[in-house]
Amino acid sequence: ESQPTTSDETVVAGGTVVLKCQVEDPDDSSLQWSNPAQQTLYFGEKRALRDNRIQLEKSTPNELTISISDVVLSDEGEYTCSIFTMPVRTAKALVTVLGCSPSPASPACSKPAAQLRWRKGNKELKDEGTEVVEDPNGKTFTVSSRVEFQVTKEDNEAEVTCTVDHESLQNSERSTTQKLQVHCTPGSALPQPRGRFLTLIPPRSPQEFLWEKEGSDAPLQLSSESVLIFPFLNKSDSGTYVCTATSS
Repeated sequence: ESQPTTSDETVVAGGTVVLKCQVEDPDDSSLQWSNPAQQTLYFGEKRALRDNRIQLEKSTPNELTISISDVVLSDEGEYTCSIFTMPVRTAKALVTVLGCSPSPASPACSKPAAQLRWRKGNKELKDEGTEVVEDPNGKTFTVSSRVEFQVTKEDNEAEVTCTVDHESLQNSERSTTQKLQVHCTPGSALPQPRGRFLTLIPPRSPQEFLWEKEGSDAPLQLSSESVLIFPFLNKSDSGTYVCTATSS
């Protein structure tokens, strides 16, 4: 009595995998395919599991071939081909699913673990470290990466791109780009949070300071005082404030 024969298969998520089982001596018995959960998919030419992704390709006394389309990561596992003689003869086929579900700028889930790389414009950036965490399902990995670099006002509108490299992408690049918005102050002073207060400090020197809020007609303050203080902040205070300093 000959053993049924199968072969291991590797498929990219979203693709189609074909599982072929052959036997030289069927002994008037039908072949059967079962999934990793031991659910029968096909018994001969009879469908056993209601899943329209699984289709019969060929059914003869010597061969049972099925296909699974739109493969997902959870389809991975060991599939069993059986022929119910005495004793039952079986063969295993390991299906490996390669997948990548990246959202660059947030973690990327993949199998195997993906590689992430950064660039600013056409310049490659070195990341500050890549974290690879195995997901609870034991099949995929969550990969995250961060990059830090010194910015100048020339970096305003510069494009920073994160790219995912993964064998399931079959040499096609998947990436996301974000433009930098660099806000420069006229001096070295920056907004200083102080408890429930907010103090805005302009550059030092001139004699008269005019504070205005963009979108508002009335000036907020015109005096020799260089500091504008909000004793109690409200949501309506949100906005852009402009200080104009004049001197002789």
